[in-house]
Amino acid sequence: MSQILVVDDEPSICWSFEQALGDLGHTVASTATAETALSLLDEFSPEVILLDYRLPGMNGLAALKKFRAVAETTPVILMTAYGSLDLAVDTIGFGAFDYLPKPFDLDHAVELVASALRSRTSLESSIEITAPAKDELLGSSRVMQEVFRQIAIVAQQDVPVLITGERGVGKETTARAIHRHSARAAGHFASLSVAGLNESAIEYELFGHVRRTFTGSEDFQPGVLSRAHNGTLFIDEIDQLPLSLQVKLLQTIEDRQVIPTGGRKAMPADVRLIAATQHSLESLVGHGLFREDLFYRLNVFRIEIPPLRERTEDLPVLAERFLARVAGERAISISPETITVLRQRQWPGNVRELRSAIQHAALVCRGNVLTPEFLPPETVSAPSRSSAEDVSRILELLRTWADEVVQTVDPRNTATCLFEQFLNTFEPPILAAALDAVNGNRKAAADLLGLHRETLRKRLRKYELGE
Repeated sequence: MSQILVVDDEPSICWSFEQALGDLGHTVASTATAETALSLLDEFSPEVILLDYRLPGMNGLAALKKFRAVAETTPVILMTAYGSLDLAVDTIGFGAFDYLPKPFDLDHAVELVASALRSRTSLESSIEITAPAKDELLGSSRVMQEVFRQIAIVAQQDVPVLITGERGVGKETTARAIHRHSARAAGHFASLSVAGLNESAIEYELFGHVRRTFTGSEDFQPGVLSRAHNGTLFIDEIDQLPLSLQVKLLQTIEDRQVIPTGGRKAMPADVRLIAATQHSLESLVGHGLFREDLFYRLNVFRIEIPPLRERTEDLPVLAERFLARVAGERAISISPETITVLRQRQWPGNVRELRSAIQHAALVCRGNVLTPEFLPPETVSAPSRSSAEDVSRILELLRTWADEVVQTVDPRNTATCLFEQFLNTFEPPILAAALDAVNGNRKAAADLLGLHRETLRKRLRKYELGE
C-alpha cells in the first residue's frame, strides 16, 4: 500500500492514524516536530503528509513551504485546532492538498487521506515539479497522430513551444511528453498555472523572493524559474499573466537568469519555456492585453491539441486506461453499450471530464461490467469563464482604451470629452443587446436597461439603432 507521514505533537492523534491507516495496509510513520519530519524524508518517502499547524519549533505553515520545496508532488493535509479564515486561505495558497480542522471525525480524515492518494498523480495545484512520468497522451486517431508527430519534431529542438486547445485536452500532458523526449529530460519539469492567482502571488511563484519581502517571508524562496534551471518550465493559462510580469518574464528568458523579488543578485535560470492557452493570443495582442514581443518569443512552434469530440475513436483506449487506474486489482470491464454512449457525448471538459466520468462510474458500479447507467449525467455545454474573470478582462481592456484616448482629448471641446467618447463607443452595443434580448420591444428594453422609455428612444435615435 502507501507510506503516510503524520507530524503531530499529540501522541493520541498519531496513534489513531497509525491504527486506522495501518488497518488499511498503509505504512505510517509519526513524529512530533517538523524538523524531525523533514530529516525523515531522506529515508522515508511519504505519499501523503498529515501535518499539524501548532508544533514545537517550526510551525506547520513554515514546514508546509519546506515540504513543498523538497517533495512537491506529495499532498500535504494541514491539521489545526486553531483555525481561522486567514490560516485556511494561506494553507491552500501555499499548496496544501486540504485543510483539516480539529477536532475531526477519524473516518472523514481517513477518507481525506484516500482522496489525497487518488489525486497524487494528477494534482492541479498551482506549482508542481516532478520527474517525467507516463501519462494519458494516448490515441490512434489521425489528429492525435499529427500531435505525436509535432512532439517528435520539436522535442529535441531547444526552442519555446506554444500549446493551444480547450480546457482538459491535455496541454500539460503534451508539455511533459516534450520534456521527457528532450535533451533536458534529466532536469526538472516545473509547472505553474497562473489562473486564479493575483499578481503578487504569480511574481513570487515565478521569480521567487528574498527573505522579508512581505510579512511572514522569513526565508529565501526560489521561484520555479530557478528550480527549473537546466530543465523545462510549463506555464499554463499564459494569457492571464499580467502585462508587468510579461516584461519581466521575457527579460528573464532572454538573459537566462532571474533576480528574485526584492533582491539584487541574479541566479541562473536556463529553462526551456513551454506555454499553454485556450484563448487567441493574437487577439489579445491586438487589444493590447498581451505583449507582442513575448508572443513572438513563445510562438516559435505551436501545437494545437484537438478536443475529445473530434477524436472519438480514441475514447475506448482512454476509458480503459482510466478504468484500470481507478479499479486497481478489481476485475471490471466496460460494456460495448457504454462505449457507444461515450462516443455520443460532446465532452466539453475533454479528457479531464472523461477521466472524471469513468472514475465516478467505477465507484458506483457494484458488478464486474461498467454499463451506461453508472455514468454521470452528460455535461450539456462547456464551462465558461467566470463572470468575474470576464469583468476583469473588460476593465483591463477599457483602461487600455482610456489611456490611449485621453491623450487626444481637447478639454475645451465637450463633444470630444473622454466620457462622451466612452458613451459613443460602448453605449450602442449595450442598447443593441437589450433590444435583441426582448425581440425589439422598446418598452421591455427600457425596463431591462432601467431607463425611461423616452430616454431610450432618444438614445436609439442618436445612434441610429432600432430603426
